[in-house]
Amino acid sequence: MVILVVATASDPASIGPASAFLAMPGWSPGPPIAEGMESFINGDVRLLKHERSIIAEDHLDLRWQEATGEVVSEVIFLSKHTAVSNRPALTVHPIGVPHLREDESPPQGGIPGWAAMPNPRIGPWLRLMRKVAADQGLVPEFEITLEATHHGPVTNTPTMFVEIGSTEEYWVRQDAAQAVALVLWKGLGLEDGTAVGSWQRNGEKVLLGIGGGHYAPRHMDIVVKDGVWVGHLLSGYSLPMDTPAQVNGKTFGEVGGMWKHSIKTSYEATKAAFPEGEIIAHLDHK
Repeated sequence: MVILVVATASDPASIGPASAFLAMPGWSPGPPIAEGMESFINGDVRLLKHERSIIAEDHLDLRWQEATGEVVSEVIFLSKHTAVSNRPALTVHPIGVPHLREDESPPQGGIPGWAAMPNPRIGPWLRLMRKVAADQGLVPEFEITLEATHHGPVTNTPTMFVEIGSTEEYWVRQDAAQAVALVLWKGLGLEDGTAVGSWQRNGEKVLLGIGGGHYAPRHMDIVVKDGVWVGHLLSGYSLPMDTPAQVNGKTFGEVGGMWKHSIKTSYEATKAAFPEGEIIAHLDHK
């Protein structure tokens, strides 16, 4: 099985880390996949570059298998991050849009009501990224943070995004690109053969975050301090609720909306990504 790292030439915060990663030892040209795509091989790692939006190419794991015969065990996307704050940041997060109804159009890829299996590396790599960023002198300028589950593309294997934010000034920063490349290099075991964040089916606790804001600060506190694994992180906007009818001040019926589907789908995806793991719901009531 192979690990698929995906980058796009259309995004400086994607191609920058990919180029820094490819500058490290051991790479060789990979097989042709499709027009406009280029691939590279290093051990059991495959780096795939394309030219479209990072959320535009669905099922790249299955497409890689179809083209090469190699089964993909996980997917890691490199991307830019945008935020209203414009604050520099390095982020990691799972993907999916489990809160959207079938008749809604996902604004950034995915399928309504769907959540990818979260990559088990998310929690360990958050902790690794904090160390690498500090060693590279990016802290405290850059915030190192989780993000809640959001956007596509559609995948069929455990998936995560690694992002640089939050404006073009930082997307092109070589030191940020180098930090992400080092996280890949160390985290995938290419440095010394010891990978970071490989799930071992050992029954450990896995956090399923429910509620809170997009950057999941209360969930992240648990992840950093207690060293737990990370499943899906559902912020408040991923838990839409419809107010039940009221008559004479009394409420009748259940709370409707996609919140229940969002939790169920995210739980099932997390459980599938962590066989034999103990899934623990962590609620942020804010």
